[in-house]
Formats: sequence, C-alpha cells, structure tokens
Amino acid sequence: MTAAHEIAGARAGGGAGAPPTGAVPFSVVDEIARHCADPAEPDTVHIEIHLPGRPDPARLRAAVDGALGRHPRVLVRERAARRYALRYVWELTGTPDTGVVSFPPAEPGALEAARARSLAEPPPLTASPPLRLEVVREPGREGSVLLFTLHHAALDGPACLRIAATAADLYSGTTAARPAPAARGAAGPPAPPPPVPGSAYARVARVAAGAPGPPAPGNGMDLCELPVPARGPGVPWTVNDQLMVATALTVAEWNRLHGAPRGRPLRITMPVDDRPRGPEMPIGNGTRLVEVPFAAEETAPGADPRELLRRTAERTRALKAVPRPPLGAPAALLTAPVVPVSVRARATRALRRAAGPWTSTTLLSNIGRIPYPLDFGDAGRASAVWFSAPARMPRGLTFTTASTGGRLHLALRWSRALLGDEDGARLRDLFAQRLAAVDQGAR
Repeated sequence: MTAAHEIAGARAGGGAGAPPTGAVPFSVVDEIARHCADPAEPDTVHIEIHLPGRPDPARLRAAVDGALGRHPRVLVRERAARRYALRYVWELTGTPDTGVVSFPPAEPGALEAARARSLAEPPPLTASPPLRLEVVREPGREGSVLLFTLHHAALDGPACLRIAATAADLYSGTTAARPAPAARGAAGPPAPPPPVPGSAYARVARVAAGAPGPPAPGNGMDLCELPVPARGPGVPWTVNDQLMVATALTVAEWNRLHGAPRGRPLRITMPVDDRPRGPEMPIGNGTRLVEVPFAAEETAPGADPRELLRRTAERTRALKAVPRPPLGAPAALLTAPVVPVSVRARATRALRRAAGPWTSTTLLSNIGRIPYPLDFGDAGRASAVWFSAPARMPRGLTFTTASTGGRLHLALRWSRALLGDEDGARLRDLFAQRLAAVDQGAR
C-alpha cells in the first residue's frame, strides 16, 4: 500500500461517516464580498508556506484531500441563484469538484509568476473548493513553497491555515499538539471605552496616490522579513498594538511626503478572530472587523511613541471586548433577506461607492505567531509564512503580518490604481523604520 493510500485510509477510518451535503446560506461577510466583486481587483487571499525540502506529490495530494475531508465546510460551491432568490447559497459537495494541488514547472521566476496568479486569478466560486494550492520550485533554489490562493467570499486566511495544518499532520503521519489560545494582551477588569478622537462623521484620511504603472490585473505586493518587536514585562500593549502604531505612523508619513490634505483622522481596520485554533475551528469567514482611530495630531512628527502605544492599547482592548456583527450593523441590515439578493447587490455597490470618503484608511491584519508547527515530515517544517489580504479601492493598501521562528513576515499589498512597485518598496522601508522606532521608544 502506498503512502497516499495510507493517508486516504486514515481519513476513511476516522469515523466521520459519509461526507456531508446540503446547502448553507452565505454569511454576511460572504454576501458583501460577493456583491462587491471586481474583476480588476480580485478578492483573493494569498498564503505562502516556505519549506526547506520538497514534498512528495502523491503524498501531498492525498494529505490535502484528507484535510478537505476533515474540514468539509470548505467543500462548497455557489448554487446558481433563481431570479428573485432572497439569498446566495453554498452547496456542500462532500468531495472536490476539481484537483486542488498543482505542480507548476520548476523554472526561473516560477515563484513570482505564482504570486502574480494568486493576486489576479481567483478560484471560481462555482467549483468546490474555492481554493487552490501550487507547489512552487525554482532551479538552483533550495526547498519549495506551498502557495495557497483562496476566494475571500468563501474563506479567510486563518481558516485556510487550519486546513494546511491538518494536511501537514496527515502528510507527516503525526498529530501536532493542540495549539495554545492566542494571547490577547494583559488581563484586567473591563474598562469603559476610551474617547474616540475626532468625529465619527469626519472624512477619513486616504492613502496618498503614488506613481502607479500601466493598468494590470490584480494587486501589487511586497514581502519582507523583520525582527519581531520586543515587549517589556508588564507593559499594557501587545505586539499587535506596536504594529498598529507603526502602520499609522507609516501612512501619516507617506501622506506628508505626498502632500495629502492635513488634519484628517486615520482609521485602521483590524480583523478580530476569536475562533479556537484546534481541529474544531469553524471554517469560512470567521473574523469581525473593527476600526482603530487616530487623530491627526497623534501621528504628527515628534509624537511620543509610549503615549501613543498606551492609547492604542486602550482602544484595541475596548474594541475587542465589545460584541459586534462581523461587518457592523449596517452590513447586517444590507444582507437581511427581505428583498431579492439582486436588489441588495445593487444597493450594496451604490452605498460602497458613496461611503468611499468614510472608508477606513488602510487595513492591518496581524495573524500573530503561527500556532501550528506545519511539519511536513521529509519536506521539513515551515521556515516562513506570508499572508496578504486584498487591497481594493477605495482603501487601496493593506498590511498583513505573521511571525514564524521569531521573525516577523510582512506583506504589503496595494491597488495598482493607487501605487506602483517603487511606491510599495518605499512604504515597506517606511514601515520598517517606524516599527524599529516604536520598538526602541517602547523600551
């Protein structure tokens, strides 16, 4: 019996019974993403896992199939909607419609080409599952990269990472220790929400335009590796708060250098994920979004980083503690199934355009320390993991971070209508400088 058959047999012997089938209505997040789909800026999430070795193709395919079977909620496709349907609906298929894993030719530039596909070519929602995995190798380069692309209307990064962790367990034939809950910062009695700087109705600072190149599909992206900022004992802020302050200072400095209007507050969207990280983790879009505000004077040159960190920690702690629908009450109202979904789609797109001046300035998605070993046996453990979140206009820029092996892996992703490749590199350098300054100022 081959290793691939052994993995498949382990899946069949898990006692799960026949794969589930049926229908699941789109969640609020799924529906809004489906309404606002834009072919020029596909709503994809990109994840790449760097391994020191090269996985066996047959064993990896079997492991991924086994992981999909253990998380059957990912095995969905969009059901064709009737004309006056009140909801979009996912069909649970039980088995994949298409092969998920592919092995592009090992040639120079293969990784850059795979990244470009990930940002420009979303998996179709009409085939189960709405994700793909490319195993990328380049001649003369050690190891390999597992590059996942997922459609954000169906799946988010942490859920896909859970699937990858299950595939790693099946491939290596081991069971990883149950991951510890993510750290949520210093514990303490609940505090009243701190005052929000500025008016909730004020126009929000936008990321100033750079020098975009010729029109091209998809987003631009820049990846780098940085030191994880240190935290002294007993400080009230988290690494996430330090990243949040560095992001705010980066965008504020970028806007000053490009002559953007002054005096407008920054608002940074922050995903909050309260799901467990074990095998029972719900699969799909499971984060809720909150907005962290910064007054213009708080990000002015010469601001005290320790004071800004203290205020930011108060705000993020209060925002995390308040129960809130995934995209807020307006999104819940927009997706209420009281009129046909096609009517809601037109209304959602119109409101999104009208609300552009009040949309948050940028997004920071900090995955944090990767809670899984991602041990692929003979192919080795993950040495680096990068994520990137979509960067569609009007926001046009996102920062995504994760840490592996004591290193911070940063992905900047931007709309090609707003920034060019040189702009992305400059923003990366600004972020590295601001993060180092925040780290030093917080000591």
